[in-house]
Amino acid sequence: QVQLVESGGGLVQPGGSLRLSCAVSVSIFSLDVMGWYRQAPGKEREWVASVTRSGITNYADSVKGRFTISRDAAKNTVNLQMNSLKSEDTGVYYCHIRNLARTNEYWGQGTQVTVSS
Repeated sequence: QVQLVESGGGLVQPGGSLRLSCAVSVSIFSLDVMGWYRQAPGKEREWVASVTRSGITNYADSVKGRFTISRDAAKNTVNLQMNSLKSEDTGVYYCHIRNLARTNEYWGQGTQVTVSS
């Protein structure tokens, strides 16, 4: 059973920073892609950022230049550093992974991020 455990959400003022972390129970090199999605109240879940097995990163236009996704092979984690946060970044953030064969994908339980003064 693959497990994903997220941490790092919370309440932050506009312009502030947060770092999310997702620990997975498998080697990150057994994965095709690792990423983050978010869901704001009343909206559909949307893709935020991802990193491929080869290390290629991609970002949604709304977060480009403010968010940085990274991996830690020693800890089997994928992290999301979020800077210059805006109120529209508020939502539940979900970690997502997909296996190399692209036959299975897994989601974390979600962590709340609230950007408010």
